[in-house]
Amino acid sequence: MARPVLVLSLALIVLLALAPAAFGIDRIDGGEGTYGETDDTVVTNAGFILIAAFPLLALVLSLVQWRLDKRKEARKKASKAIASHSRPGW
Repeated sequence: MARPVLVLSLALIVLLALAPAAFGIDRIDGGEGTYGETDDTVVTNAGFILIAAFPLLALVLSLVQWRLDKRKEARKKASKAIASHSRPGW
C-alpha cells in the first residue's frame, strides 16, 4: 500500500516542479523556441520531413514484423520436425 502512495506523491512533486516550464513562466527569450526564429520555410521543411518519416516508419516496422514472423515460422517448423523424429512408433 505504501508503494502506490510513494509513486503518486513523487509524480505529483515532479509535475509541480515542471509546471512553470510548461506554462512558459520566467522565459528570458521572449517565447522563442529552442530552434530559434522560425519562418515559413522552416515550418514547410518540418512538414515535409513528417510526410516522409511516417511512411518510412511504417515500412521499417512492417519489415521488422515480417522478419520476426518468418523466424517464428521457421522455429515452429523446426520444433515440429524434431518432435516428429523423436517419437517412436509407426
